[in-house]
Amino acid sequence: MTAHENATRAGSPVVTGVRPGRAALLTVACLGQFMVLLDSTIVGAALPDMQRRLHTGLSGLQWIVDAYVLLVAMLLLSGGVFADRFGRRKVFLAGVAVFTAASVLCAVAPSIGWLVAGRVLQGVGAAALSPASLALLAAAYPVPQERVRAIGLWAGFSGIGLAAGPLAGGVLVDAFGWPAIFLVNVPIGVALLLVGLRVLGESRNPNAPRIDVPGTVLSVLGVGALTYGLIEGGSRGWTSPVILGGFAAAVVLLAVFVVVEGRGATPMLPLRLFRQRLFTVSNTAMVVVGFALMGSSFFFSQFFVYVQGSSILRAGLQTLPASLAMVVVSPYAGRFAARYGFRVVVTVGLALAGLGLLALGLVHAETDYGNVWWRLAVVGIGFALTMSPLTGAAIQAVSAQEGGLASGVSSTSRQIGAVLGVAVLGAVVRAREAGGASFEAGLNSAFLTAGVVTLVSAVFTGLWLVRSGPANARR
Repeated sequence: MTAHENATRAGSPVVTGVRPGRAALLTVACLGQFMVLLDSTIVGAALPDMQRRLHTGLSGLQWIVDAYVLLVAMLLLSGGVFADRFGRRKVFLAGVAVFTAASVLCAVAPSIGWLVAGRVLQGVGAAALSPASLALLAAAYPVPQERVRAIGLWAGFSGIGLAAGPLAGGVLVDAFGWPAIFLVNVPIGVALLLVGLRVLGESRNPNAPRIDVPGTVLSVLGVGALTYGLIEGGSRGWTSPVILGGFAAAVVLLAVFVVVEGRGATPMLPLRLFRQRLFTVSNTAMVVVGFALMGSSFFFSQFFVYVQGSSILRAGLQTLPASLAMVVVSPYAGRFAARYGFRVVVTVGLALAGLGLLALGLVHAETDYGNVWWRLAVVGIGFALTMSPLTGAAIQAVSAQEGGLASGVSSTSRQIGAVLGVAVLGAVVRAREAGGASFEAGLNSAFLTAGVVTLVSAVFTGLWLVRSGPANARR
């Protein structure tokens, strides 16, 4: 998730203890990332079962997803700094322990409140585990060619986790119910802890920056308050004092965050980077990618179950075209960008994703699956073409020394967009239902909204990247 960030920081590590076998280290790091990415997609397949068994509404489902994504988004950069300062092995194993324990809490949660609390803890664990796993690899593979191959395997396991989530979720929920999607993490986590304690050597970066505690706290509270207002506004009323207070708190907290980050010596988000047009444009587009991708995929299984009457297992299978398309196309996106330029690939990718989402907005209960799967595949292909080039554009916009930070900001931008996507598109569905429309009509409106936002982003991103000068030149 922050490959360039951790690889940069790990360039001159201080290693303590016996150097472990690199194959074992690679296995542990990849399996840890696999667990995190599996959890990010497996939950979608279980949402209908959660809604039925926990007797919750759409807002409850939104919190189940956003509680996790919010913590990952806000703590991802800090997790990398923690790993560098306090030891990558320590932070990785601590992240695994927290993630595993939180998975148990989620599985035994008696109510929606306990489940959301477990998801918050899962987010904390993932924000520590993921960057630390990559930092361990970067420290263990100092030779650039070997490092690239190791990170390629790490990214490959990420793709497998993403693709396996919907199918694994459908199978587990159909056989055992939704708690099984969290219990599957327990044996993986226990194995990682036992093996990791034996094979992982410690490393840290003595030149790592200080941890920006005020910035981290303000960002979590500010984006959290905004998310609360967006998710709860539909049920509590958009003009209720609680919702208006949430939005006001978000504005104040985020404004203070900007001031703190602008004055801090070691901010988690250096605002000066946004003076570069290419950096600003690429991260703005990445927010849209997270918004539309996560916001729309939140409803994929619900569409097949509630609108078309599929079983949970079948729905998991039916959502596969989107994730499989992303896994297949993603490795080629960077090559296309190098050959044709960031602007062409990103604009085409956003346009494809937008058109795919608009096409999804036209499906209905009687639409045959043969006329649905290709729409999901187009969405997956489009977003796969955008993410790697957008991260590359952000890195190219800054100095070589700041490439790792730029990569981390790009990942964080996508996660913030994901938080807002689930919240905003959920609000669109609730608003349509409040006006007397069916759930199917609400979903159509959500997909159409995501499609329009993505297409508008394609137009403006293409225009702004043209004006970004030589940084957008072909390579």
